Amino acid sequence: MSRVIVVGAGVVGLSCAVRLLEAGHRVDVVARDLPLETTSAVAAALWYPYRAPPQHRVTAWSKVSYDAFASLAGDDRTGVRMVTGTEVLREHHTDPWWRGAVPSLDRETALPPGYADGWTFVSPVVDMPVYLGWLVARVAELGGTLTRMNLTALPADGSLVVNATGLGARHFGSDPAVHPVRGQVVVVEQVGLDRWTLDGSGLTYVVPRTREVVLGGTEVEGEWSRTPDPAVAEQVLHRAVALVPALEGAKVLRHKVGLRPARPEVRLERVGEVVHCYGHGGAGVTLSWGCADDVVGLVDG
Repeated sequence: MSRVIVVGAGVVGLSCAVRLLEAGHRVDVVARDLPLETTSAVAAALWYPYRAPPQHRVTAWSKVSYDAFASLAGDDRTGVRMVTGTEVLREHHTDPWWRGAVPSLDRETALPPGYADGWTFVSPVVDMPVYLGWLVARVAELGGTLTRMNLTALPADGSLVVNATGLGARHFGSDPAVHPVRGQVVVVEQVGLDRWTLDGSGLTYVVPRTREVVLGGTEVEGEWSRTPDPAVAEQVLHRAVALVPALEGAKVLRHKVGLRPARPEVRLERVGEVVHCYGHGGAGVTLSWGCADDVVGLVDG
């Protein structure tokens, strides 16, 4: 089997590395930022197709990832849990376009004041620091390597290359269509929440982990700053408490900012000896395993 260099150590790059190693390839991951330094580490990581066209491909990738996460949820080392929650909506809607990616979806009748519709389903929730550590360990277990390396261009030594550089694809893919969408979250103490809640019309979400709760969010197009804004944090807290009153008075643990790598469409294609896999917007976790499977197909093909 061939040697493959994966450039990028976020959730997409590491997932591609794992699947390529499982397929028998020799894989080396190189990246400027190590996993806990990437946008992936900031993600609330509720499985949910968001900011990532085209819909038909995203639905298929999302379903593959959903099933993969469901199988990982039985192992506490992964940080993956299957959690029931509800998306609430201000207006009545038909089923979501990604309906085919989840096993079941039920209309919700017990809605908060001001909401007209909603659906309840079981979704993977991923504790990203734990999960990224598990992915790194899995790469090593399968014989792969991970090296910090500040590249100026994609490797051109005759190896196959997977370009999973996220926002870096503006440079490494010569692709100005890739742009940041800034997201800020507030992490608070766990106050006994065991369900996630998402306001589909206002980008407000409450995602419980085992020991903390991630509150969000924001989407600021074209903003590169990673510095948390105290005023924005207050707005996020206010919206989250309004949606889930049990959060009132919860202790704030930290503030985080991530830059989603948005693009008009996810780019997943092979050009010569390079497989491009980037532009996942706000759905890197949600699409990770589905895209990784397609990357293996393009490498083998």
